[in-house]
Amino acid sequence: MPLSERKVVARRVTLELANLVIKYGRPIVVNLGVGIPAMVGEVVAEEEVEDLITITVESGTWGGRPLYGPDFGVSLGAFAVISVPDQFTMYEGGVIDAASLGFLQIDAQGNVNSFYAKDRIPGPGGFPAIASGAPEIYYAGLFTAGKGAKYEIGNGRLKIVSDGEIVKFVKKVDKVGCSSKVMLEQGKRVLYITERAVFRLTPEGPELLEVAPGVDLEKDVLAKMEFSPIMRREPEQMDERIFGHRRMNIKKELLKAIRA
Repeated sequence: MPLSERKVVARRVTLELANLVIKYGRPIVVNLGVGIPAMVGEVVAEEEVEDLITITVESGTWGGRPLYGPDFGVSLGAFAVISVPDQFTMYEGGVIDAASLGFLQIDAQGNVNSFYAKDRIPGPGGFPAIASGAPEIYYAGLFTAGKGAKYEIGNGRLKIVSDGEIVKFVKKVDKVGCSSKVMLEQGKRVLYITERAVFRLTPEGPELLEVAPGVDLEKDVLAKMEFSPIMRREPEQMDERIFGHRRMNIKKELLKAIRA
């Protein structure tokens, strides 16, 4: 998969999954949703860590390499395929260690709109059920949407040439697909991951944790939001490896954690 802004997001999600493997000292089971999250499977395969990060998709597949785009729901080389009702019973029962899901809007409280756009027929699909059973949720998507977005990526840096005309970090979402209050009450760890910034859900709202190298915090992040995120300290820099053409080479570190 060629380097792009979408691959940058997928790589950052993959690093978060890698951190879970290191934390638990064992392989993990995850769900990937439609859109950019489904591209995480390509990165996992590229890094050769499929045996350490088992990917499931709501269509019923376990393992293998899930496809993205119009082919979402199909996995190449899956070691098992179960019925959709059984898959969702397992999701709601908490079988997965984490889920990465897409988003249309994030608001000042951390609520997520995953399904409602004014020009489309609304429908959340399996999103709420998957989110309910996942202890860790990584909402993954581009920072802005619409026509006009252009990026330059390489050598460990990201340059925002121009942005899409649609703001995704809004004061209030059009429809709540996942409630920040409920996620906090359930003790979930929630991250909002984009190509230029990473946020964490807190009781006060999204907290800005990381900013991409090469990105101007004021111009490229804060000015493109309808609300001010929580900032308890200077944001850290996102890992430079996700902005390069070479593999991130995370396999050795994960194998070491498994064998420790």
